[in-house]
Amino acid sequence: MNKRIPAGKWLFLLIALFTVRASFAQGDASVTARMDSHQILVGDPARLFIEVRHNPATSKVQWPVFTDTFNHLEITEKGKIDTIKEGGNVLYRQRLLVTGFDSGVFKIPAFQFAVTPNTGAAYVLQTDSFQLLVQTVPVDTTKEFKPIKNIILVQPNWWEKYLWVIAAVLGLILLIIIFVVLYVRKKPVAPKPKTPEVPLQDRVLKQLAELEAQQLWQKGQTKEYYVQLTDIVRSYVEERFSTPAMELTTDELLFKVQHHRDLQPYYNMLSNILHTADLAKFAKGQPLPQEHFDAMEQAKQFVETSRPKPAFSETQTEQKQ
Repeated sequence: MNKRIPAGKWLFLLIALFTVRASFAQGDASVTARMDSHQILVGDPARLFIEVRHNPATSKVQWPVFTDTFNHLEITEKGKIDTIKEGGNVLYRQRLLVTGFDSGVFKIPAFQFAVTPNTGAAYVLQTDSFQLLVQTVPVDTTKEFKPIKNIILVQPNWWEKYLWVIAAVLGLILLIIIFVVLYVRKKPVAPKPKTPEVPLQDRVLKQLAELEAQQLWQKGQTKEYYVQLTDIVRSYVEERFSTPAMELTTDELLFKVQHHRDLQPYYNMLSNILHTADLAKFAKGQPLPQEHFDAMEQAKQFVETSRPKPAFSETQTEQKQ
């Protein structure tokens, strides 16, 4: 028996055709949300597109944290936040895949974006909410159920049996060859020359490059990105400046930096890196892509500029004179 859609739901569909896109703006910032479909079958995805446009020179926008489930609906995929420059403004885009596993009409709530202007009071912009109709697949119950088919056994051919025998013989021959090469004809191996020790700064810069190559924050793994970034920076502080850093809070570490003669010049760099990381790890905030990039660049600059100055010998000093 086919499931019919009540007249009230048809009215909702007509209204949804004219409300599938909504945008709100205040000051120099605006948010826009739109959906590519207002009705789906159970388990099918509906795409929700969110766009934020603002001027980074005059304000900052805080991206919201999207929960995985809400109102019998689920977000099955969160796309990365794309950045597009439009003159002095920046456009941020993100795609979410939303689905439902229960039939009915469900509400996608409004998402709020906190805007902090350089001058003036902070304010909140939010997208419109949407209604999504989730329908079940129609089933014709007038037809008879078909029986389950039995398992069909396939008899192996004669050549398949011999193939296993040949493979076993070849494997045995290969093991004998390996034994002869490794044990019978074993030759003394010349010691490998010692490789020069890699400087601390080069090792740490390599770790930062490997972390950057993983593209964690681009894949939505912002917290994991900052956990690894701060571990690398804190470990470098301990090894380079002989100062405990791994077990200290951000405020405790910055206090030591402020009163450490060799670390004082890097206070602003470390403060920006650690406070941005705390926002992503503990406040469940979502720093902007530029802030992710700045944190990595400041970490590289901190390591590069804190290299020990080379010691000049007396001979080199006399030659310069």
